[in-house]
Amino acid sequence: MVQLYNLHPFGSQRVVPCKQEPAHFCCGQDVLFVASTAASCRVEVFAVREQGRCEALGSFATLGPVLRMAHSSAGDYLVTIEEKSKATFLRAYMNWRCMAAGSSRVCVRMVGHKMEESYSETLKEQMSVVEMPLSDPPLCISCCPVNGDLLVGCKNKLVMFCLKYLVINQNLTVLDFERSLILHIDNLIPAEVAFCARHIAVTTELDVLILKLELVQRSADRTEQCAQGVSAPEKAVDGGSPSTHTLQLELDEFIIYQKPVELLGEESKLCEIPITLESTELPTEDTKRFQVQYLLFRHFAPDQSPFGFCEETKLHSLQLLPVYQTAYEETENKRKLLSLFCFFSLPHVGYLYSVGKLVELISTYQYSEKSEQAVLTPQFLHVITSQNLQCFTVRCSAAAARDEDPYIDTTVKACPPVTLDVCTLRMQLFIGPRAICHFKNHIILLTKADTEDITERRKPTRRMLSRKADSIKSRTNSESEPGWNLYIINTVSTIQLYREMVDYSRTYENVKTESCIHLLSEAHLLVRAAMMDPHFLKSDEKEDLLRAFRESSAFLGDCYSRFDTKDYHLALPYYRMSGLSMTEVLKRLVSEGDEIQTYERGFIFYLTHSLNEDSNEELSKESGNKVLQIFYLMDPVQLPHILCSPCMRNVCPLTAVKYLQKVEKMMPSVVLTLTKAFLALKMGDLTMYEHEMDSYKETTLACGFIGQPRLLQQRKEGIVMPTEFAVHLKEMQPGLLVAATVALHENSKIELEEADTFFKMLCSSSENTIPQLLVDFWEALLVVSSQEEILQELLLRVTSQYVWRISKKQLPETKPLKTTEDLINSCSHFGLIFPWVTSIMSVGCSSDKDYCEDISRLQSLLCSQSINIASALPVLEPLTEADDVGLTIRVLCDTRLGKYEEAIDQLLKKCPDAAVFYAQHELKGDSQALWWNKLLPELCKRTRLTGNDCPVLISSLKAETLSIVAMELELRDFLSLLPEDGTAAFFLPHLLHCSQRKLLT
Repeated sequence: MVQLYNLHPFGSQRVVPCKQEPAHFCCGQDVLFVASTAASCRVEVFAVREQGRCEALGSFATLGPVLRMAHSSAGDYLVTIEEKSKATFLRAYMNWRCMAAGSSRVCVRMVGHKMEESYSETLKEQMSVVEMPLSDPPLCISCCPVNGDLLVGCKNKLVMFCLKYLVINQNLTVLDFERSLILHIDNLIPAEVAFCARHIAVTTELDVLILKLELVQRSADRTEQCAQGVSAPEKAVDGGSPSTHTLQLELDEFIIYQKPVELLGEESKLCEIPITLESTELPTEDTKRFQVQYLLFRHFAPDQSPFGFCEETKLHSLQLLPVYQTAYEETENKRKLLSLFCFFSLPHVGYLYSVGKLVELISTYQYSEKSEQAVLTPQFLHVITSQNLQCFTVRCSAAAARDEDPYIDTTVKACPPVTLDVCTLRMQLFIGPRAICHFKNHIILLTKADTEDITERRKPTRRMLSRKADSIKSRTNSESEPGWNLYIINTVSTIQLYREMVDYSRTYENVKTESCIHLLSEAHLLVRAAMMDPHFLKSDEKEDLLRAFRESSAFLGDCYSRFDTKDYHLALPYYRMSGLSMTEVLKRLVSEGDEIQTYERGFIFYLTHSLNEDSNEELSKESGNKVLQIFYLMDPVQLPHILCSPCMRNVCPLTAVKYLQKVEKMMPSVVLTLTKAFLALKMGDLTMYEHEMDSYKETTLACGFIGQPRLLQQRKEGIVMPTEFAVHLKEMQPGLLVAATVALHENSKIELEEADTFFKMLCSSSENTIPQLLVDFWEALLVVSSQEEILQELLLRVTSQYVWRISKKQLPETKPLKTTEDLINSCSHFGLIFPWVTSIMSVGCSSDKDYCEDISRLQSLLCSQSINIASALPVLEPLTEADDVGLTIRVLCDTRLGKYEEAIDQLLKKCPDAAVFYAQHELKGDSQALWWNKLLPELCKRTRLTGNDCPVLISSLKAETLSIVAMELELRDFLSLLPEDGTAAFFLPHLLHCSQRKLLT
């Protein structure tokens, strides 16, 4: 792996024309603030134009020398820590742009001071200085880049000021602060603080602590009770992690240092740093209250390395870097924070942590020499040493991409890993770098040479980046001036550096594979980071960046296709991200006329997945034949599957058969045989087709389609389309086609709705017409399916179709594959038809005899216990008014619902001949009482009314009903049921039978 690429991220440089030696500087939205040394208590302001050109806007006086300064983009204010008479002051400079317009008026007020209308109107045209008194001297400051809130570090505490927008009137809004929260941290003297989106990072000389303030809503009446909330961490176990006040103990002449410690996430509570929260906001109806979540604690031991001495080991350059969601047109004004990163550094090592959903160390940076300061950007880490400005790659965009899309590492999309080795892009020589900060695509660098270096610096040198800069510098500084300069170094555009990375990667193509992939991955991450910039949508480079993103994806796809790497599978997602068609990829990787070309796993992986998908792209005949050759050489077992791809429609079938015959000698299979039959149909060779189809039994062939469903159906724009093979089977072997489709459904290769569409298209049926072949499929599926939900759906479908045909007097367009008897014998959901149903049908003179198959199937379904009758009632409604068929349907439904009385009434009314048959079959158990309570009185009544003119009723009463009742009832109960006007001789045999049964028992 190459550690130093020596690319050129730095472009031209310009000297900032400062009048006094800079002590501190920071950047605003489009300006540079420079605070001079103690000799002059002023801040100079420069507008930063294109290519780093500086234009002086003016300056303003400070109370004293500036010790620290920071600018907030939200609110556009500058905050400083200043010193006067050995006391430090915290001040915020608002509306400072007025001085650039020529106004010299300054208003000084205390934080939270209530401004009167007449006084506030003058704020439009003057700079406003807000004094923020503190009980302890401020040591360090940080502004939140998201909302403009201010965090101030003092000894043993951190003070948070919320930025307020005070609406004075319609034309004037004034900025102010409210001291809202104090974090009391015992025995901690902060050296640096960083503040972003309620995340707080604080460092001492050797400790790093990262916290998150979690918002808890409390009602106003409870606010006073919880104004001071303590978040007390758990105590460490014996001999556990160090506490801040015990990190260094002096015993006589010895100094004892604790061992280095790293605690992540919940474990960081064990750092034994108690934090007490003190809310200083005035209580309101919805007062905010915070609680502390510990994210990271890390303690470092003094540096024992040969690079430096113990007393030089101090942390520096603490920074929290936010990364936002990738920009889209519809969400341009709704950008939200996606990821947060924390960077801090020791003299010789820098650490980059992700502190978003997961707290983890993602990169460690080893410097070639002792660092002075570092600044992190979404694309790079810039570090200054005593002689160098160094540029390192970062992994922020790789981590943020995974936060944005946790499923990014799939066959559809990919991103270089967070664990990708960091490397140095550039080490640029400078004399005496002292401080650095970053602003858009500029780096501001302060250099200060030692006295003996000034003469050397005056000589012509190649260390500087631009002769133009040298000439400006020489005019700006006379021979008597000290050896300092403040430079604005313009970093090159993302596209320019991307191009250089791509060109440079070609030097490693045939030498160092991993280095080539690494550099192209860096180029890809560079572009991805630029696309995550909040100003991406308005960037002049937007189209170029999108084009570069696709191009870099294609280059990475080429690498993983051409090189033998363990991550060869990444060829597929990168090619997809590139937007290249399969034809274009083939042109990139396949050499014309090279018959001995070898192909790596990544390319085969890409081709296999691409061809096995339902794509609308069709390869040309030449490209298709080349693909056949590639797979025959590299993975012949895939040939049958490849030939079934929609992309291979134009391939020569004769050539394909020749390849398959060669493969069949080595690896015969049912899928291969079916594929040959498929190709034979394409060629119109029915003899070959029949020969192939006769090679296996029909059941084996049906299962063979599971191995390659696209022999029967292919998807086009998401719709299942039947193939020529399916059309042929429909005409010649419909049973095999149905069996194969059932096998596909049971193996999750086709959904029920897709099968409906498939058969309708196959039979050229309209959307609302159900072809018989689809009904055959439903009936066959009922035989094998075991999923209750699907079974009920199928039962309703076939029932609906039977009802529709019977009611519409519609015959199926083709002969059903199975008879009712076949279904009853093979499927438990079709039951034996009850005798009383047969009786009704034999007595009646139905006009539906032509549709007896559908009628018997429907009756068979209702005679089983499978179908849910309550759900089927609406479907059966069209038949309820029919003659004998309707009667059987109504009685069957009443019986299944337990309505036996209604069923008997129906039968006695419509078909009394079948009433006793019904009773014999259905009136059992709890319903048997209907024999004597319902059926016997009704039969007696009807017999009395009709006399001897109804032999059926008499025989039913005598042969069946009285026999059953005499067997079941006591003699007294039996006598009570008999009619008073009955003929004794008619009932006497049954009375004797009942009394004899009693005597026997």
